[in-house]
Amino acid sequence: MIKHIYKHNGTFEFEAGGSIDNLEITCHTSPFEYSRDRKVIWLCHALTADSDPEGSWWPALVGPGKLIDTEKYFVICANVLGSACGSSGPASTNPKTGKPYYFEFPRVTVRDTVRAFDLLRQHLGIEKIDLLIGTSMGGFMSFEWVVMRPDIFGKIFFIATGARVTPWLAGFNAASRMALLADPTFKEHRDLNGGMEGLKAARAIALLTYRCEEGLFKQNEDSDDTVFAGKVGSYYRHQTSKFVKDWDAYSYLYVCDEVDSNNVGRGRGGVAAALSQIKTDCTFICMSSDELFPPEDMKPLSELIPDSRYYQIDTPYGHDGFLIETSAIADILRPAL
Repeated sequence: MIKHIYKHNGTFEFEAGGSIDNLEITCHTSPFEYSRDRKVIWLCHALTADSDPEGSWWPALVGPGKLIDTEKYFVICANVLGSACGSSGPASTNPKTGKPYYFEFPRVTVRDTVRAFDLLRQHLGIEKIDLLIGTSMGGFMSFEWVVMRPDIFGKIFFIATGARVTPWLAGFNAASRMALLADPTFKEHRDLNGGMEGLKAARAIALLTYRCEEGLFKQNEDSDDTVFAGKVGSYYRHQTSKFVKDWDAYSYLYVCDEVDSNNVGRGRGGVAAALSQIKTDCTFICMSSDELFPPEDMKPLSELIPDSRYYQIDTPYGHDGFLIETSAIADILRPAL
Protein backbone atom coordinates (compact mmCIF):
# COMPACT_ATOMS: atom_id res chain seq x y z
CA MET A 1 0.00 0.00 0.00
CA ILE A 2 1.10 3.55 -0.74
CA LYS A 3 1.30 6.31 1.86
CA HIS A 4 -0.42 9.65 1.22
CA ILE A 5 -0.96 12.81 3.24
CA TYR A 6 -4.22 14.67 2.67
CA LYS A 7 -4.14 18.35 3.62
CA HIS A 8 -7.50 19.98 4.28
CA ASN A 9 -7.58 23.55 3.06
CA GLY A 10 -9.38 25.67 5.62
CA THR A 11 -10.20 25.57 9.30
CA PHE A 12 -11.22 22.37 11.06
CA GLU A 13 -13.44 22.90 14.11
CA PHE A 14 -13.25 20.31 16.91
CA GLU A 15 -16.29 19.01 18.75
CA ALA A 16 -14.97 19.88 22.22
CA GLY A 17 -13.77 23.33 21.16
CA GLY A 18 -10.81 24.80 19.35
CA SER A 19 -9.72 24.64 15.74
CA ILE A 20 -6.65 24.30 13.54
CA ASP A 21 -5.87 25.26 9.98
CA ASN A 22 -4.58 22.86 7.34
CA LEU A 23 -5.51 19.61 9.06
CA GLU A 24 -3.50 16.62 7.83
CA ILE A 25 -4.67 13.02 7.50
CA THR A 26 -2.16 10.28 6.77
CA CYS A 27 -3.53 7.30 4.88
CA HIS A 28 -2.42 4.25 2.91
CA THR A 29 -4.20 3.08 -0.23
CA SER A 30 -3.91 0.52 -2.99
CA PRO A 31 -1.17 1.48 -5.45
CA PHE A 32 -3.53 3.10 -7.95
CA GLU A 33 -6.05 5.92 -8.00
CA TYR A 34 -9.65 5.34 -6.99
CA SER A 35 -12.06 4.58 -9.82
CA ARG A 36 -15.74 3.72 -9.69
CA ASP A 37 -15.26 0.34 -11.34
CA ARG A 38 -13.51 -1.10 -8.26
CA LYS A 39 -14.98 -2.01 -4.90
CA VAL A 40 -13.85 0.18 -2.02
CA ILE A 41 -12.75 -1.43 1.24
CA TRP A 42 -12.04 1.02 4.07
CA LEU A 43 -10.25 -0.24 7.18
CA CYS A 44 -10.38 1.59 10.51
CA HIS A 45 -7.47 0.73 12.79
CA ALA A 46 -7.04 0.14 16.53
CA LEU A 47 -5.71 2.54 19.18
CA THR A 48 -1.99 2.72 18.42
CA ALA A 49 -1.94 1.07 15.00
CA ASP A 50 -0.98 3.03 11.92
CA SER A 51 -2.66 3.34 8.52
CA ASP A 52 -0.66 0.52 6.90
CA PRO A 53 -2.51 -2.77 7.53
CA GLU A 54 -0.52 -4.56 4.85
CA GLY A 55 2.90 -3.74 6.24
CA SER A 56 2.05 -3.45 9.90
CA TRP A 57 -0.93 -4.94 11.69
CA TRP A 58 -2.95 -7.21 9.32
CA PRO A 59 -0.42 -8.58 6.79
CA ALA A 60 -2.09 -12.00 6.70
CA LEU A 61 -5.31 -10.47 5.39
CA VAL A 62 -4.28 -7.38 3.41
CA GLY A 63 -2.05 -7.20 0.35
CA PRO A 64 -1.67 -8.45 -3.24
CA GLY A 65 -3.41 -11.81 -3.59
CA LYS A 66 -4.62 -11.76 0.02
CA LEU A 67 -8.28 -11.85 1.04
CA ILE A 68 -8.38 -8.05 1.08
CA ASP A 69 -6.57 -7.83 -2.23
CA THR A 70 -4.92 -4.45 -2.74
CA GLU A 71 -4.59 -5.13 -6.47
CA LYS A 72 -8.24 -6.11 -6.96
CA TYR A 73 -9.97 -3.64 -4.64
CA PHE A 74 -9.35 -0.01 -3.76
CA VAL A 75 -8.26 -0.53 -0.16
CA ILE A 76 -7.76 2.43 2.14
CA CYS A 77 -6.91 2.97 5.80
CA ALA A 78 -6.58 6.42 7.39
CA ASN A 79 -4.81 7.32 10.62
CA VAL A 80 -6.94 8.77 13.43
CA LEU A 81 -6.48 12.34 14.60
CA GLY A 82 -4.29 12.76 17.68
CA SER A 83 -2.13 9.76 16.83
CA ALA A 84 1.65 9.63 16.62
CA CYS A 85 1.42 7.92 13.22
CA GLY A 86 1.04 10.86 10.89
CA SER A 87 -2.32 12.60 11.16
CA SER A 88 -2.59 15.95 12.93
CA GLY A 89 -2.15 15.76 16.68
CA PRO A 90 -0.23 17.17 19.65
CA ALA A 91 3.10 16.10 18.13
CA SER A 92 2.41 18.09 14.96
CA THR A 93 4.19 21.40 14.49
CA ASN A 94 2.23 24.43 15.62
CA PRO A 95 2.78 27.01 12.84
CA LYS A 96 2.52 29.83 15.38
CA THR A 97 5.47 28.58 17.47
CA GLY A 98 7.43 26.26 15.20
CA LYS A 99 7.28 23.68 18.00
CA PRO A 100 4.91 20.77 18.72
CA TYR A 101 1.42 21.74 19.79
CA TYR A 102 1.59 19.64 22.96
CA PHE A 103 -1.54 20.51 24.97
CA GLU A 104 -2.41 23.47 22.75
CA PHE A 105 -3.79 20.98 20.23
CA PRO A 106 -7.59 20.74 20.64
CA ARG A 107 -8.89 17.64 22.39
CA VAL A 108 -10.00 15.05 19.84
CA THR A 109 -13.20 12.99 19.84
CA VAL A 110 -14.29 10.02 17.77
CA ARG A 111 -16.64 12.31 15.89
CA ASP A 112 -13.77 14.62 14.97
CA THR A 113 -11.85 11.75 13.41
CA VAL A 114 -14.92 10.52 11.54
CA ARG A 115 -15.58 13.99 10.15
CA ALA A 116 -11.94 14.09 9.02
CA PHE A 117 -12.29 10.66 7.39
CA ASP A 118 -15.37 11.85 5.54
CA LEU A 119 -13.48 14.89 4.27
CA LEU A 120 -10.83 12.51 2.94
CA ARG A 121 -13.51 10.34 1.31
CA GLN A 122 -15.00 13.34 -0.44
CA HIS A 123 -11.56 14.54 -1.53
CA LEU A 124 -10.92 11.16 -3.18
CA GLY A 125 -14.30 11.25 -4.91
CA ILE A 126 -15.54 8.07 -3.21
CA GLU A 127 -19.34 8.00 -3.31
CA LYS A 128 -19.81 4.54 -1.83
CA ILE A 129 -17.72 2.41 0.53
CA ASP A 130 -18.62 -1.17 -0.32
CA LEU A 131 -17.10 -2.63 2.84
CA LEU A 132 -16.13 -0.84 6.05
CA ILE A 133 -14.14 -2.85 8.60
CA GLY A 134 -13.61 -1.45 12.08
CA THR A 135 -11.30 -3.23 14.50
CA SER A 136 -11.17 -2.27 18.18
CA MET A 137 -11.06 1.55 18.32
CA GLY A 138 -11.68 1.48 14.58
CA GLY A 139 -15.09 0.07 15.36
CA PHE A 140 -15.88 3.26 17.28
CA MET A 141 -15.28 5.17 14.06
CA SER A 142 -17.41 2.70 12.11
CA PHE A 143 -20.43 3.04 14.41
CA GLU A 144 -20.17 6.81 14.33
CA TRP A 145 -19.64 7.00 10.59
CA VAL A 146 -22.61 4.85 9.60
CA VAL A 147 -24.91 6.82 11.90
CA MET A 148 -23.52 10.11 10.60
CA ARG A 149 -23.60 9.04 6.93
CA PRO A 150 -25.99 6.08 6.56
CA ASP A 151 -26.20 6.47 2.78
CA ILE A 152 -22.63 5.61 1.76
CA PHE A 153 -21.96 2.09 3.08
CA GLY A 154 -22.67 -1.31 1.55
CA LYS A 155 -21.55 -3.64 4.36
CA ILE A 156 -19.89 -3.12 7.73
CA PHE A 157 -17.90 -5.46 9.97
CA PHE A 158 -17.50 -4.51 13.63
CA ILE A 159 -14.63 -6.54 15.09
CA ALA A 160 -13.76 -6.63 18.83
CA THR A 161 -15.33 -3.26 19.54
CA GLY A 162 -18.11 -1.29 21.22
CA ALA A 163 -20.47 1.61 20.59
CA ARG A 164 -19.84 3.37 23.92
CA VAL A 165 -16.84 3.43 26.22
CA THR A 166 -17.40 1.23 29.28
CA PRO A 167 -16.40 2.10 32.86
CA TRP A 168 -13.93 -0.81 32.65
CA LEU A 169 -12.14 0.66 29.64
CA ALA A 170 -12.37 4.23 30.93
CA GLY A 171 -10.83 3.05 34.20
CA PHE A 172 -7.78 1.63 32.45
CA ASN A 173 -7.46 4.88 30.52
CA ALA A 174 -7.60 6.83 33.79
CA ALA A 175 -4.81 4.66 35.20
CA SER A 176 -2.76 5.25 32.05
CA ARG A 177 -3.25 9.00 32.41
CA MET A 178 -2.07 8.85 36.01
CA ALA A 179 1.06 7.02 34.87
CA LEU A 180 1.80 9.70 32.28
CA LEU A 181 1.27 12.53 34.75
CA ALA A 182 3.48 10.85 37.35
CA ASP A 183 6.48 11.38 35.07
CA PRO A 184 7.75 14.91 35.91
CA THR A 185 9.18 15.37 32.41
CA PHE A 186 5.73 15.03 30.85
CA LYS A 187 4.73 18.63 31.62
CA GLU A 188 8.06 20.22 30.75
CA HIS A 189 7.42 20.28 26.99
CA ARG A 190 11.12 20.44 26.17
CA ASP A 191 10.72 17.96 23.32
CA LEU A 192 8.67 14.92 22.36
CA ASN A 193 10.82 12.67 24.57
CA GLY A 194 9.05 14.09 27.61
CA GLY A 195 7.11 11.57 29.69
CA MET A 196 8.82 8.49 28.23
CA GLU A 197 8.98 6.55 31.50
CA GLY A 198 5.37 7.41 32.19
CA LEU A 199 4.48 6.24 28.69
CA LYS A 200 6.14 2.89 29.33
CA ALA A 201 4.04 2.45 32.47
CA ALA A 202 0.88 3.55 30.68
CA ARG A 203 1.53 1.11 27.87
CA ALA A 204 2.11 -1.72 30.34
CA ILE A 205 -1.31 -0.99 31.83
CA ALA A 206 -2.85 -1.21 28.37
CA LEU A 207 -1.07 -4.48 27.62
CA LEU A 208 -2.86 -6.04 30.58
CA THR A 209 -6.16 -5.46 28.79
CA TYR A 210 -5.11 -6.89 25.44
CA ARG A 211 -4.65 -10.45 26.63
CA CYS A 212 -6.42 -12.56 29.23
CA GLU A 213 -5.08 -14.72 32.04
CA GLU A 214 -5.07 -17.80 29.81
CA GLY A 215 -3.08 -15.94 27.18
CA LEU A 216 -0.36 -15.11 29.69
CA PHE A 217 0.16 -18.71 30.83
CA LYS A 218 3.11 -19.05 28.46
CA GLN A 219 4.86 -16.34 30.46
CA ASN A 220 4.94 -18.55 33.57
CA GLU A 221 8.34 -18.93 35.17
CA ASP A 222 10.48 -21.66 33.63
CA SER A 223 11.71 -22.91 36.97
CA ASP A 224 9.69 -24.12 39.93
CA ASP A 225 12.43 -22.73 42.18
CA THR A 226 12.22 -19.08 41.09
CA VAL A 227 11.98 -16.81 44.15
CA PHE A 228 10.49 -13.71 42.52
CA ALA A 229 8.33 -14.00 39.41
CA GLY A 230 9.89 -11.85 36.72
CA LYS A 231 9.21 -13.33 33.29
CA VAL A 232 6.02 -11.38 32.64
CA GLY A 233 7.66 -8.19 33.86
CA SER A 234 10.59 -8.76 31.53
CA TYR A 235 8.16 -9.26 28.64
CA TYR A 236 6.35 -6.00 29.45
CA ARG A 237 9.60 -4.05 29.73
CA HIS A 238 10.66 -5.36 26.33
CA GLN A 239 7.33 -4.52 24.69
CA THR A 240 7.07 -1.04 26.18
CA SER A 241 10.66 -0.17 25.27
CA LYS A 242 9.84 -1.05 21.66
CA PHE A 243 6.63 0.95 21.77
CA VAL A 244 8.19 4.24 22.88
CA LYS A 245 10.49 4.22 19.85
CA ASP A 246 7.45 5.03 17.70
CA TRP A 247 5.14 6.86 20.09
CA ASP A 248 5.28 9.97 22.26
CA ALA A 249 3.45 10.45 25.55
CA TYR A 250 1.42 13.43 24.34
CA SER A 251 -0.14 11.59 21.42
CA TYR A 252 -0.88 8.62 23.68
CA LEU A 253 -2.77 10.87 26.08
CA TYR A 254 -4.82 12.27 23.22
CA VAL A 255 -5.87 8.92 21.77
CA CYS A 256 -6.82 7.71 25.27
CA ASP A 257 -9.05 10.77 25.59
CA GLU A 258 -10.47 10.00 22.16
CA VAL A 259 -11.43 6.52 23.33
CA ASP A 260 -13.20 8.04 26.33
CA SER A 261 -15.31 10.17 23.96
CA ASN A 262 -16.80 7.10 22.30
CA ASN A 263 -20.59 7.20 22.58
CA VAL A 264 -22.57 6.84 19.37
CA GLY A 265 -25.75 7.66 21.30
CA ARG A 266 -24.62 11.07 22.54
CA GLY A 267 -27.22 13.61 21.47
CA ARG A 268 -29.16 10.89 19.65
CA GLY A 269 -31.30 9.48 22.42
CA GLY A 270 -28.84 6.81 23.53
CA VAL A 271 -26.98 3.92 21.91
CA ALA A 272 -30.04 1.76 21.29
CA ALA A 273 -31.91 4.57 19.56
CA ALA A 274 -28.91 5.44 17.38
CA LEU A 275 -28.17 1.87 16.30
CA SER A 276 -31.79 0.94 15.66
CA GLN A 277 -31.81 3.39 12.75
CA ILE A 278 -29.00 1.58 10.90
CA LYS A 279 -30.21 -0.13 7.72
CA THR A 280 -26.78 -1.20 6.45
CA ASP A 281 -25.79 -4.89 6.28
CA CYS A 282 -23.79 -5.34 9.52
CA THR A 283 -21.73 -8.20 10.96
CA PHE A 284 -20.20 -8.43 14.43
CA ILE A 285 -17.15 -10.56 15.26
CA CYS A 286 -16.29 -11.07 18.92
CA MET A 287 -13.26 -12.72 20.54
CA SER A 288 -14.42 -15.21 23.17
CA SER A 289 -11.81 -14.19 25.76
CA ASP A 290 -11.83 -10.44 25.04
CA GLU A 291 -11.92 -8.59 28.36
CA LEU A 292 -12.39 -5.16 26.77
CA PHE A 293 -15.33 -6.08 24.52
CA PRO A 294 -16.58 -9.42 25.88
CA PRO A 295 -19.32 -11.55 24.33
CA GLU A 296 -21.79 -10.42 27.00
CA ASP A 297 -21.40 -6.88 25.65
CA MET A 298 -21.00 -7.47 21.92
CA LYS A 299 -23.84 -9.92 21.39
CA PRO A 300 -26.55 -7.66 22.89
CA LEU A 301 -25.03 -4.78 20.94
CA SER A 302 -25.44 -6.69 17.69
CA GLU A 303 -29.10 -7.23 18.49
CA LEU A 304 -29.71 -3.48 18.45
CA ILE A 305 -29.09 -3.33 14.69
CA PRO A 306 -31.89 -4.92 12.67
CA ASP A 307 -30.92 -8.11 10.80
CA SER A 308 -27.25 -7.98 11.84
CA ARG A 309 -25.14 -11.14 12.22
CA TYR A 310 -23.00 -12.13 15.21
CA TYR A 311 -20.00 -14.47 15.23
CA GLN A 312 -17.79 -15.47 18.12
CA ILE A 313 -14.25 -16.75 17.62
CA ASP A 314 -12.91 -19.04 20.33
CA THR A 315 -9.43 -17.80 21.21
CA PRO A 316 -7.09 -17.73 24.22
CA TYR A 317 -5.58 -14.42 23.06
CA GLY A 318 -8.10 -11.99 24.50
CA HIS A 319 -8.61 -8.71 22.69
CA ASP A 320 -5.47 -9.35 20.63
CA GLY A 321 -7.35 -12.21 19.00
CA PHE A 322 -8.46 -9.85 16.24
CA LEU A 323 -4.79 -9.52 15.25
CA ILE A 324 -3.94 -13.20 15.65
CA GLU A 325 -7.00 -15.23 14.60
CA THR A 326 -6.78 -14.05 11.00
CA SER A 327 -7.76 -17.39 9.48
CA ALA A 328 -11.03 -17.51 11.42
CA ILE A 329 -11.74 -13.87 10.62
CA ALA A 330 -11.05 -14.54 6.93
CA ASP A 331 -13.63 -17.33 6.88
CA ILE A 332 -16.27 -14.89 8.13
CA LEU A 333 -15.18 -12.00 5.90
CA ARG A 334 -14.85 -13.97 2.67
CA PRO A 335 -18.57 -14.15 1.73
CA ALA A 336 -18.82 -10.35 2.04
CA LEU A 337 -16.28 -9.91 -0.74
